[in-house]
Amino acid sequence: MPLRSFAFSRTFRGQVTLGLLLVLFLSGCEGPSTPSTPLTTPSTTTATTVSGSASPAPAGPSTAAEYKPADAKGKAQNVPVPVMPELAKENSKAGLEAFIRYWYSQLGYSYETGSTEQLASLSEPTCALCASLRKGIEASWQDGRWIAGAAISAATIEANFVPTASTQIAVVQVIQEPIEIRVPNGSVYQKPTAATNSASRAELKYNGQRWVLADLGLIR
Repeated sequence: MPLRSFAFSRTFRGQVTLGLLLVLFLSGCEGPSTPSTPLTTPSTTTATTVSGSASPAPAGPSTAAEYKPADAKGKAQNVPVPVMPELAKENSKAGLEAFIRYWYSQLGYSYETGSTEQLASLSEPTCALCASLRKGIEASWQDGRWIAGAAISAATIEANFVPTASTQIAVVQVIQEPIEIRVPNGSVYQKPTAATNSASRAELKYNGQRWVLADLGLIR
């Protein structure tokens, strides 16, 4: 199906999913809201590493670290680190799509943890929106704050793969849950951002070993 046939509901076309954190950062000068009932933020649990063993594990409660999403009581704990699938390193349409899904899973990890180093390595310096996203996330995590919600995924990908082209273009339907920025006492830093469903145009290049995101823009 050609790219020109890709369409979403007009209700969502104008919504800006990927720029939300930057908007939140720029409007951050408004200051945090005052909570009616302050909450105590528990300390973050350190992930437990369980080493393998040749003998069966003894009976009893599992010692594996359990994932806990962020909420008003504290930051996300033991967030699973996305692993790039081997397919995402392949110079093919399937490889391109696998890389895009991995990129968005890494973006989701950054929202949950505030860590953007790995995300930066997946994008070229030419991607202005990529840089803005990272800066927005980093700013949102300053001063003891954290992000709750914000789960993001590439729901649909449409790419017209051309093997001989130096760059490949894909249109991505991006779905994101509401975004909340919380301060150390658990209150909301500013008005949460509503859930969104929008489309983005991604430009990617293959560097000989894997894909890299060269540019990203919203389709309005």
